[in-house]
Amino acid sequence: MNLTFEEASIQALLGAPDQLDTLNFGIIGFSDASEVVIYNTFEATSAALRQSRVLGKNLFLEIAPCLNNAMVAQRFENEPELDVIISYVLALRMRPVPVRLRLLKKIDNNTRFLLVEWA
Repeated sequence: MNLTFEEASIQALLGAPDQLDTLNFGIIGFSDASEVVIYNTFEATSAALRQSRVLGKNLFLEIAPCLNNAMVAQRFENEPELDVIISYVLALRMRPVPVRLRLLKKIDNNTRFLLVEWA
């Protein structure tokens, strides 16, 4: 699959999790309870977290508490729909890592998505 991070139609294509491992950016899909249900290979390699360690865990409390704030987690709670790209700095093993995040949420889809473009 040859999709870019900024692809306008990416939301429709995120329903094919078997193809998400071919992308060159991170994809994290999670439920409305913030439980991780999709975690692609690129994200697992970039964050150095195995998929088996992440799937089924709370994204904002157990996996990436540095995202549990008004800029990211709260927007998924407060806004009915999202498709926004923000510059962000992850705190990865006590080291700041600049990334771009794309927050995706549709009213008619129970899975929310966080795309991560690593610098």
